Amino acid sequence: MHDPAAIPVIVVDDEPHLRISAGQTLELAGYQPEPFANAASALQALTADFPGVIVSDIRMPGMDGMALLREVHARDADLPVILITGHGDISTAVEAMREGAWDFLEKPFAGERLVEMVRRGIDKRRLSLENRQLKAELEAQQAAPGPRLVGRTPALQRLASMVQRISQVEADVLLFGETGTGKDLVARAIHERSPRGGSPFVAINCGAVPESIIESELFGHEKGAFTGAVERRIGKFEHANGGTVFLDEIESMPLALQVKLLRVLQERCIERLGANESVPLDIRIIAATKIDLKLAAETGEFREDLYYRLNVVTLPLPPLRERREDIPLLFQHFAVVAANRSGLEAPPLDTSGVSALMAHDWPGNVRELRNLAERYVLLGSAFNYRLDMLLEGVETDSAELPLPQQVELFEKSLISQSLASHRGRITEVCEHLGLPRKTLYDKLKKYSLKPEDYRHKAAP
Repeated sequence: MHDPAAIPVIVVDDEPHLRISAGQTLELAGYQPEPFANAASALQALTADFPGVIVSDIRMPGMDGMALLREVHARDADLPVILITGHGDISTAVEAMREGAWDFLEKPFAGERLVEMVRRGIDKRRLSLENRQLKAELEAQQAAPGPRLVGRTPALQRLASMVQRISQVEADVLLFGETGTGKDLVARAIHERSPRGGSPFVAINCGAVPESIIESELFGHEKGAFTGAVERRIGKFEHANGGTVFLDEIESMPLALQVKLLRVLQERCIERLGANESVPLDIRIIAATKIDLKLAAETGEFREDLYYRLNVVTLPLPPLRERREDIPLLFQHFAVVAANRSGLEAPPLDTSGVSALMAHDWPGNVRELRNLAERYVLLGSAFNYRLDMLLEGVETDSAELPLPQQVELFEKSLISQSLASHRGRITEVCEHLGLPRKTLYDKLKKYSLKPEDYRHKAAP
């Protein structure tokens, strides 16, 4: 919730008694009224990223309220402007809404209605400014080289600082974090920011490679080394020579293979299966785990000597619940990526959406958040962009639907996006989607979509 005492409201009216009465009403509600007798003086006082709203009479000498609205929106299209119209002047009110007014008040009006309208406008303004700040931060972070660590909390900033420091020294690294915290991203960030940045980055999921072939995958083999070895194969370690090897889920590596990995770490050389000669290596090892390797070593589930060899530089990754302030920024980042990839757009989060994000526990961490953002862009219109519905299981139900029904959901989302972008204009929607008019009308009927519902909505 905002503190109304800190939020200004510009009141523009050429009649002194209306300025005074509106100002007193707003002041009693806790806002900070800023009265002006004409539009020109109000515009001079308007600052960039003004945090409040503007309340203005329409009919004034000189620059009237409609001209003020156009000038304000030329400077800042997201700034809510509430216009006051004369009694029965409906045509002017309709024109004001078409011009982009946030809302209008018809004289005479109750003070409670003014306060409620201002409150809603300020909530909208706060979200607009937050989204603007998030977008600026994303653009700044996207300009940085290599994979981006998105966030502004102290926990994320400490992680980014450690990544930068570690990337500049030649040391093997152990990443420790829960599932979905971004261990692969951090490993790539370390590699890209290091002097090895232009060399190969080879990622191996130790839990995904069958135990029967993992040794051959890592070390390679000579022709005839075993049945089926019809030619020499270069292993992952040798392929990464000069670069970085990322061993994800290293706790899943078989104990017998851990002995050979220890030798690689100590001697920086490998022997292909079936070979007698060693191949020298110039590689950096980054390992990742989601369990306590020290405890695993104590219980015999992981080699103790390998644990101590890997534990030279350990970098813990914070779970998402420990950096909740980053959640809206991350969500918007993933939504922008999904929108660029799919050609779709989705509206910015409203207050209820942000609240739903902040209240969730995020057991799947950043990966879960990214998946939600992608569903929000791709299928959000089918659920009225209700994040609470997606988080409470609607997304799971839709993911388990048969393929034809998932395709229908996606088709409905595409048509809804096109209707919103073209303000419900059927001819333009047909051209955009490449559909005959009859086919589009059939689909509108099938999905219960009404063009008139989109004719007064701003394009997303």
